[in-house]
Amino acid sequence: MKNDLERRIRQTGSWLYQLIEDETPSIFRKDYWTGKVIDWSMHNEAFKVEMFRFIDVFPYLIRPESVAKHLQEYFCRPDQCFPAALQWGLRQLSPTSFAAKMVAKSMAKNIESMGAQFIAGATPQEALGTLEGLRAQGMAFTVDLLGEAVVSRAEEEVYLSRYLELLDFLGHASSRWTPLGGDSGSLDWGFAPKVNISLKPSALYSQMNPVAFDYGVERAKERLRPIFRKAMQWGAFVCLDMEHTALKNMTLALYRSLLEEPEFRDYPRTGLVIQAYLRDSEEDLRSIIGWARKRGRRCTVRLVKGAYWDAEVVWARQNQWPIPVFTCKPETDAQFEKLARILLENHDVVSCACASHNIRSLAYVLELSKELKVPSDRLEYQILYGMAEPVRSALKKAGLPLRLYTPIGEIIPGMAYLVRRLLENTSNESFLRLSFSEGVSREDLLRNPLDVLAERSQEATATDSSIAKEAVAPFANEPPWDWTQARVRRDFQQALAKVRKSFPVKVPLVVGGVKITGDSVFSSTNPNDTLEVVGLVASAGRREAQEAIRAAKEAFESWRNTTSHERAAYLFKAAQIARSHRFELAALQVFEVGKSWKEADADVCEAIDFLEYYGREMIRLGTPRRMGHVPGEISHLFYEPRGVTAVIAPWNFPLAISTGMTSAALVTGNTVVYKPASQSPVTGWRMVRLFEEAGLPSGVLNFVPGPGSVVGEVLVTHPDVAAIAFTGSRDVGLNILRKAHDTSPSAQMIKNVVAELGGKNAIIVDADADLDEAVVHVLHSAFGYQGQKCSACSRLIVLEENYDKLLARLKAAAESLELGPVEDPKNMMGAVIDAGAKAKILEYIEIGRSEGKVLLERHFGHANGHYVPLVIFTDIQPHHRLAQEEIFGPVLSILKVSSFDEALDVANGTPYALTGAVFSRSPENIDKAKKTFRVGNLYINRGCTGAIVGRHPFGGFKMSGIGSKAGGPDYLLQFMVPRNVVENTLRRGFAPKEE
Repeated sequence: MKNDLERRIRQTGSWLYQLIEDETPSIFRKDYWTGKVIDWSMHNEAFKVEMFRFIDVFPYLIRPESVAKHLQEYFCRPDQCFPAALQWGLRQLSPTSFAAKMVAKSMAKNIESMGAQFIAGATPQEALGTLEGLRAQGMAFTVDLLGEAVVSRAEEEVYLSRYLELLDFLGHASSRWTPLGGDSGSLDWGFAPKVNISLKPSALYSQMNPVAFDYGVERAKERLRPIFRKAMQWGAFVCLDMEHTALKNMTLALYRSLLEEPEFRDYPRTGLVIQAYLRDSEEDLRSIIGWARKRGRRCTVRLVKGAYWDAEVVWARQNQWPIPVFTCKPETDAQFEKLARILLENHDVVSCACASHNIRSLAYVLELSKELKVPSDRLEYQILYGMAEPVRSALKKAGLPLRLYTPIGEIIPGMAYLVRRLLENTSNESFLRLSFSEGVSREDLLRNPLDVLAERSQEATATDSSIAKEAVAPFANEPPWDWTQARVRRDFQQALAKVRKSFPVKVPLVVGGVKITGDSVFSSTNPNDTLEVVGLVASAGRREAQEAIRAAKEAFESWRNTTSHERAAYLFKAAQIARSHRFELAALQVFEVGKSWKEADADVCEAIDFLEYYGREMIRLGTPRRMGHVPGEISHLFYEPRGVTAVIAPWNFPLAISTGMTSAALVTGNTVVYKPASQSPVTGWRMVRLFEEAGLPSGVLNFVPGPGSVVGEVLVTHPDVAAIAFTGSRDVGLNILRKAHDTSPSAQMIKNVVAELGGKNAIIVDADADLDEAVVHVLHSAFGYQGQKCSACSRLIVLEENYDKLLARLKAAAESLELGPVEDPKNMMGAVIDAGAKAKILEYIEIGRSEGKVLLERHFGHANGHYVPLVIFTDIQPHHRLAQEEIFGPVLSILKVSSFDEALDVANGTPYALTGAVFSRSPENIDKAKKTFRVGNLYINRGCTGAIVGRHPFGGFKMSGIGSKAGGPDYLLQFMVPRNVVENTLRRGFAPKEE
């Protein structure tokens, strides 16, 4: 039976190929400009990258000279060697010349023509002729309204109104349409509504976030209900599109939840998408089928391969997550057939919309549906508008019910869709490319994908198990939690409850391994609710601080003589303990320092990264390095620790930075006296306990919470302290430098100070920037964790060409942010750390009122928390205090400039040089920023916060700090002194040959 089915699939596939009659998809026809571009892209990967990037930026270029300039930047750079035909004669032309402008106009016309091939029209009215033309040819459609990424409630409303208007427009128009299939009723082929729409859940609620899963679903339903009501009024079909995996589970939950409401429970004309390239697609499909069977109502599943493969792989690798998609095409093809069988076997409760351009996949579904006797009203076929015309023609000739997925929208928001389609067509494993461009035989293309996989498996080279594994695996960043998983959200909620039950935590001093409660105690409170006491903390004074230094000095010699591998092992063990307590460590920060769920988890991940990274770095640095190779001499360079190190930590990254500075000092052989910030002593205590549980010897790490004016003073000035690691404000840091370098007569060493201070960080938005991305990243960089990061964006520098549009979208997006106590996962921003911070921020807001204009001011919170408003100012000048002084709160200043060079001058015009970012799609401007935007960490086309250990070594210069970059290969060197030992091996004229 199985072999017979396979034979019939191949026969049907061959028949469909015969129906094509040597027709070629228009995108591969070289007599069209699009076909030429596709051909060049398939044969020149470098050209493909530049071409697709140019297509992406093109709609933002409003002047011919801008188009010409970007063409030169993308295709005529000195480092490129594209053929002259691919440079359009622009290499030697000025962008403002008449000839260059003519080339630009021609290119604009060609790209608009390319977009028109995949997009039916800018508006439903414009596209109506195309839609009716499709119907005249016997094909139905489903309309997807393209649009900019939705970043605000205002844009949600626009998206909603566009769909309501679309349904009314198509509903009225459909009254004159003859049903397809010759049926006498009102339905196409006797079962399908004439009006069919597809919509994206991400556009229903701009703050869609898996962390606040249930809230996001409820908010999206508020927007979806009117669309469903309108669809029911017209008898239209509504399909929820599936986007990237971050929203997959929310989309599934949204669909189920809405269809379980009494108002919509009995409406049968709805569906959703399953993407076969996802490894968990079978689980999702079986869950949907089970749900449909249980509720006794039908639904439709559009079965697709998936359109975000490249991005899914990149996102997964960046987060150190398992790759969610199959990594070779035959796996996806095999999964598609498996899912198709599951769907067709359950045709009594689900209908199948088979969406593929692959002749093998289509033949499989066609033949299997016959074998399973699937009723004709339970199956239709779908392909993309503007693609695979030969396949479309074959399916029409075969008399199969065929629907085209038809996008409608302006070219600017349509670019993302267009680039996805181009990537799909030029992929090495694209079925259309293999069939119509590469000329792969039909026999090969019709093979069972399981057979192809079996062959590949046999050909794969087996891993040689005899190769010895490294004693310590290479460094890899700790993966953040995947909040799309219900288990993660549930466990974190439970951790919050568990941690809260432990309040108030009693925190002792630790000196020489002895816990000391002391007589003086201070409290640590929840900044979002100051009535909640998180901890009661023993407060050190001068005497306890001096005793801690003495204990560290006594433990130093033994710890120094411990091997680098042994010291690293303590860090690795502490990292493992931290992993086992990740939820609790993050939950504590939600309460003690007011971090949102994701921010708190990121802090714990960074702490683990520091432990793992610095442990490996010390193993590397712990091996003496041979210097020179002359006979008769052996010279080795090696490092040894400085001595007692004072670690004075901040409150804003209470676990990550504390762990980073402390572990760096420890693993290099120093002993540590650690003073946590007075606002985060309980988190500091939890870090100390990690090392305690790891078995760190007594006296090596000492813990002295207390007032900076007392404890900090002792640590900075004591003659037995050899090094100081500090992260905090500029004023405190400069004071530490002054006092630390005022060396007393009894001192045995010059103190080394590592100081990471503040920033006045700027993001530049170029005239050609992608505003969809810029708005989201600016908001996160400026207001994530209430702007209380040294890397936070406090200046937004915008070129005048983009200024008005960016301001409008940024204001609307900022108005849409969820604000409030961060224990609630929906809230991005909560209270600031304490009363002093609140007073300082409010003072700067008043300064801003006198220096500029308030674009937006949002008040929130309650009297028991340290809440300040989110404020955005415009008309700020570079010399204003708001543009020069660090505020450390949710206050953003916007500066307008006339050129990119001016933007760079403004960005560089402060005493700080910590982080910065540029949003631009001009290769020339990006290169200019890399050279002249002088900050320690510069980010291109992403926000200016969120440095990752090992990937983004972090730290600045000028007034932003002194010392090397945390999380980088040079950081540990600051905690050690280099030594060189040279031995003369020449004895009586004889020297060993091997040295």
